Amino acid sequence: MKVLLKSVCNWKATLALLFAWGEVWCGVAPSWANGERLDYDIRYGFVTAGEASLITRAGPDSLSMQFLTLAQNNGFFESVYPVKDTIRTVVRRGTYLPLSFKKITNEGGFHSRSLILFDRLAGRALVSDSVLTEKGRIKYKFDTTVSLGADFHCIISAFYKVRSMPLLPGTDLHLSAISGKKKYKMRVIVHGRETVTVSAGTFKCLVVEPVIEGDGLFQAKGSLRIWLTDDYLRLPVLMKSKISVGSIRAELRSWSQAALVLPP
Repeated sequence: MKVLLKSVCNWKATLALLFAWGEVWCGVAPSWANGERLDYDIRYGFVTAGEASLITRAGPDSLSMQFLTLAQNNGFFESVYPVKDTIRTVVRRGTYLPLSFKKITNEGGFHSRSLILFDRLAGRALVSDSVLTEKGRIKYKFDTTVSLGADFHCIISAFYKVRSMPLLPGTDLHLSAISGKKKYKMRVIVHGRETVTVSAGTFKCLVVEPVIEGDGLFQAKGSLRIWLTDDYLRLPVLMKSKISVGSIRAELRSWSQAALVLPP
C-alpha cells in the first residue's frame, strides 16, 4: 500500500517523464505561442488522484516566453502524501531553447528548489539544487556547472519543441536535454494515429513515445505515451505512464488559447 501511495501521489516524477521528451511546423508560429492553458485530471484507475495545468504566457521581454507547470494531488492522496509542485521555464521565442528553469518541489515532508540558468554564449548551464526544512531553511545545497551544446533543452522546453515540429507516423525525432546535472539524448518515436475520448472531447491523435537513448530509465520505470492532436493545435490530450502497480493517466479536462489564428 505504501508503494502504491508513493507512486500515485508522487506523480510529479511522472509529470517529469511526461514532459521529458527543426523548424516551426508549417513555417508559422505554433498555436500556443500567444498564450495557452491546459488543465488535466491525473487518474489512477477510476480514481482522480490530482490535477495539473500547463500554462504558456508572455516572457519578461518581447523575445522570450514562459511556460508554467502546476501540479497537486487531492482528496485521500493529499491527506496521506500531499504534493504541490511548480515549474517555471523561460525560453527564447522561435527556437524555444530555455534561458532558465526553476522547479519548486513540495512532496510529503520533502521540499526542494532547483534552478538551471543557461549561458548560451559560454556553452554551459549553471545548476543549483537545494533541499529545505519544513520551515524553508536550507538543509544542504549543491551547485555545479554543466557544459552544453548549443541545442540543449530542459524537460519542459523539449515538450513544447516537439509540439512545434512535423510528426509523421513511422519516423523518429531526436533532441538533447538536461535534467538537473544529467544530460540526455532523447529519441521521440511517432507510432501512428488513434482516436481518443477524454473529458475535453473526442480527438484524432498522433501517438508519440519519448525514449532516452543509452539509458535504462524507461525500461526500469515503465513506458510513457502521449496523444497529440493530429492538427495544427497539437494538443496533448492524453498521457499515460506505467508504474509498478498499474498506470497513471493525465487526461485533458479543458483548454484555451489566446488570439488563435489557424494557418491557411
